[in-house]
Amino acid sequence: MKRRKIAIAAGLCFSFFLGTLLNLLLIPGFDHHHQQTAQDHLGIEQPVLLNRVTDQDLLKQIKERDEEVIRYRRQLAPAAAAGRLARPLERRLMDLAQNSSPDQFQSQHQQQRSPDFHGSKPSTVQGENTFVSNSPETDFQFRSLSLSCPDINNATSVHYLGSGYTKAVYKAVLNETLAVALKSVDFEGHDMENCVKQFGTLKDCYRLASFKLVKEMTLLQRLQHSNILKLYGFCYQDSNHIPDTLTTITELGSPLEMIQLLQTSWEERFRICLSLIRLLHYLAHSPLGSVTLLDFRPRQFVVVDGELKVTDLDDASINETPCSSNSDCFMEFPARNFTLTCSLEGLCLKMNEKRNLYNAYRFFFTYLLPHSAPSSLRSLLDNVVNATGYKQLTDAAIPEENYRCWPSYHHEGCLLSVYDINEAMEICDNHSQCHAFVLTNQTTWTGRHLVFFKASSSRIVPDMEKVTFVKVAD
Repeated sequence: MKRRKIAIAAGLCFSFFLGTLLNLLLIPGFDHHHQQTAQDHLGIEQPVLLNRVTDQDLLKQIKERDEEVIRYRRQLAPAAAAGRLARPLERRLMDLAQNSSPDQFQSQHQQQRSPDFHGSKPSTVQGENTFVSNSPETDFQFRSLSLSCPDINNATSVHYLGSGYTKAVYKAVLNETLAVALKSVDFEGHDMENCVKQFGTLKDCYRLASFKLVKEMTLLQRLQHSNILKLYGFCYQDSNHIPDTLTTITELGSPLEMIQLLQTSWEERFRICLSLIRLLHYLAHSPLGSVTLLDFRPRQFVVVDGELKVTDLDDASINETPCSSNSDCFMEFPARNFTLTCSLEGLCLKMNEKRNLYNAYRFFFTYLLPHSAPSSLRSLLDNVVNATGYKQLTDAAIPEENYRCWPSYHHEGCLLSVYDINEAMEICDNHSQCHAFVLTNQTTWTGRHLVFFKASSSRIVPDMEKVTFVKVAD
């Protein structure tokens, strides 16, 4: 009897479990295999269902990047070029109705970390490396480029060099003679991963990332200068079921290593700084207007035959900051802040140029110029470096405008000892209150100079044997 009750209870439990399972499997839209396939297809842990808000947000970002590229191209368009037949940029990057799936390319990229340049179907215009919009207002061509898909398909010695937020860079030898850099969208990069996590669509996220390559390609072609990397060509390929994967072909340079550069001769470092000065002048007066490098760091530069060249232009901008007053023209850096003038046109006066100049100063000039410079040039170099951030006033002092700091030799002000002028500037840059400092004729018993740091320079008086340094812009 007891065994019979146990058997009946087990049967009821099994029937309940089986019924629940059948009900679950028969719910409309439930397909475990289908969900797992979608999960593998997208390459993410859980498929993301886009609602209209997030979908529109992604489309808005794509549209904004497209409009940015068009603005650059609109300024470049010759009127006589209207109406020529070629492949439209907008159709290749903005056709959201086009169905494509880059998941196989992503899988191969993760496994080999190397693009498939061989055996892919080129989609450039036959016999001509041409990239043109079909809009008369935005018509733009790369007529002078010499390399394209056939050259990439015959590439040898392909090696992965590195990647950033968006792009992966490879070294390759084309036609068995020319070493070049190949750039493509990095599916493991920060931009792609964040976009896929947010929107769940590799196809449209790839389009969004591709615009950075298109923008850089456009700027490299237009901003031709000896200190800007050369663009040799580009290729669109239908590769691994991805229509129009873009690869750009550029000049190959050596990464800029500041530690190694400091170990070279002063003449070589001066040549690098001279290259940078020529580049800054060109960017301030380019055919597109004043161009600023928003991501101005040594890693964005390479060295080619001893010359410094900028290699990354996808974060460049020609837009001066709009303003209604000088307070809108505030520039903040880790060690210095600046406030520029708001022009009558409602734009911050020369902000692009000033941003490039100060970044060049803090990343390059302060390290490369003074170190082991020839003795006959040190005085001149001190003036050059100091003029970048401070104005020197001889036989002058600031009697008031004190602020307290620690440790100080003066209980009512900020009086510190420094080794040289450069250390005094560094201290002033690190003090938010400091806008000037006065070098006295006094020293400590160890020979260090005593310097008064001041909160303002509104009242400067004559004072023999003292030198005052005032920040150029605050």
